[in-house]
Amino acid sequence: MTFLANLRPRSGSYGWLRDAAPPALLIALIAIVEIGAPGFVTPETLTVVLSDTAVLFILAAGQTFVILIGGIDLSIQSVASLASVVLAQLLPSIGLFAFPVAVATGFVFGLASGYVHVRLRVPSFVATLASGGVVSGLALLAAHGRSITIEEASRLDTAWMNQRIWGVPVVVIIALLVGLLGYLGLRYTKFGRHSVAVGAGEPAAWAAGINVDRTKITAFAISGALAALAGAILACRLSSGSPILANQLMLPAIAAVIVGGTAITGGLGGVVRTAIGALIISIVRIGMTFVGVNIFAENIVFGAVLVVAVAITIDRSKIDVIK
Repeated sequence: MTFLANLRPRSGSYGWLRDAAPPALLIALIAIVEIGAPGFVTPETLTVVLSDTAVLFILAAGQTFVILIGGIDLSIQSVASLASVVLAQLLPSIGLFAFPVAVATGFVFGLASGYVHVRLRVPSFVATLASGGVVSGLALLAAHGRSITIEEASRLDTAWMNQRIWGVPVVVIIALLVGLLGYLGLRYTKFGRHSVAVGAGEPAAWAAGINVDRTKITAFAISGALAALAGAILACRLSSGSPILANQLMLPAIAAVIVGGTAITGGLGGVVRTAIGALIISIVRIGMTFVGVNIFAENIVFGAVLVVAVAITIDRSKIDVIK
């Protein structure tokens, strides 16, 4: 308990600058896009930005739990795609019950990734890369390598996802709920405190009596469930499921977590930071379209942003040698 009581963010003398940088960058990007393409800052455009950001944020929120414990989940895009296939295939037979089944599928695969990482002592990037390959293969087999269109009759069960409540898109409300639960879970529950402690220093967490293995497996399970939720939402918005539906979302999701200020080495960060990071990624992507930058340059920008963000947020005091 002493370890947990003494746990403090390792912000260092420039910690305030690192904390203030993401919000300042977000405001600066909005201003730059507005100057380059007047009319960007309107309620309609900002609503579109929030809707587009919702899926990315949900995917990145799950990734936040894993990065916070010092790991990484490279299976999220495969899990999201599989969930979209599960949803599209089950909607005609079980209706709305297809949603919890799709999310539970992601939870199970996240749990399996965590178990492989913890029990078999396989590094998280290897464990999740391998499990992502398995999940991707299952999605291709289940869908016979093609997209599955959600039929007109089943769209009655997905229409609510594309509705608005008091002018706010339902997907934005879902993202807000995920963010609120993630914030409360990290700040006020034992699991949240243990996650930060494990990321800050695993040997000390063991010494403090924390069940490190259970904390890690839980983080991967949450990541899998939220990836599946993101995939289900995507399927509803596009009226189809596909084994490659989320293939372009892993890099932006990881970038959103790191750009938001969660340290890649773990122990520092949270879903609120990830929300800011997801908005930054969305503004960059949508802003490039507004100012006429080639859409194929997006991954170049995301890759460059990711390198810069990691260089800024990495805690070098925890790493003796960079390999």
